Amino acid sequence: MYEEAVKAGGYAVVTGAASGVGRVAALRFAQAGLGVILADLPGTALEEAVAEVRAAASDEVEVVGKATDVTQEADLSALAETAFATGEVAVLMNNAGIGGLPTTPWSEMENWQRLLDINFMGVLRGVHAFVPRMLEAKRPAVVINTGSKQGITTPPGNPAYNISKAAVRVLTEQLAHEMRKAEAPISAHLFVPGFTYTGMIAARIPEKPASAWTSEQTVDYFIDRMSKGDFYILCPDNDVDEVRDRRRVEWAARDVLENRPALSRWHPDYAEAFSAFETSGRD
Repeated sequence: MYEEAVKAGGYAVVTGAASGVGRVAALRFAQAGLGVILADLPGTALEEAVAEVRAAASDEVEVVGKATDVTQEADLSALAETAFATGEVAVLMNNAGIGGLPTTPWSEMENWQRLLDINFMGVLRGVHAFVPRMLEAKRPAVVINTGSKQGITTPPGNPAYNISKAAVRVLTEQLAHEMRKAEAPISAHLFVPGFTYTGMIAARIPEKPASAWTSEQTVDYFIDRMSKGDFYILCPDNDVDEVRDRRRVEWAARDVLENRPALSRWHPDYAEAFSAFETSGRD
């Protein structure tokens, strides 16, 4: 559906567009000929991203920035009003998200609330603000929600982040199903980056690790897979390839099917079995 949406024209709306994969995605949509509305918190980063995308776009492509806080329903409503007043929406990319806030199952409630409010509720607010009008328009379009591998394999260490991204996965699955039932010319896609060297990581690690992909590599991989119609798009990196991703997801699913201990991948009694499974792909 992505190629049909680009051909039909209109605007791409990207939240979290001031940096990282959101910024590169906005650039790629503009290069494809779509108008772009970059949404993020107000400030220099958003202004610089708008300038970069505008400089790379052709003269016919409109590029604007819209200060938006995805924790505020009014901001998402205002973003939708701006977008639909400007033209048709061909791409909605709910990408804004944060990490780096520690949580445990029984502590750090403020961090829990903030992670869920931005990473999940921010996506849900975007869907509520845009999708009804996109359905009414009855024109080709795509909705992209940014998830995480941690929302699929749910490793120990930060349950609030994992849960926020698992919720995005389930929401996007439900969205795809409902749009399929409605026979709408709109597709939904779950964008799952691998280890990607973004500004957030650069603040902690000044030099790009060899195992990380650039934002450009990640976005280009995603757009290619989206153009082929994929829903689940798990992006590899220089350490974890597509095969290893599949094996890790399969192992996590088998915890349920085989009633193994929760998160058995990290259980000492299963360390050897997991290592052999990940390496060979066989039990």
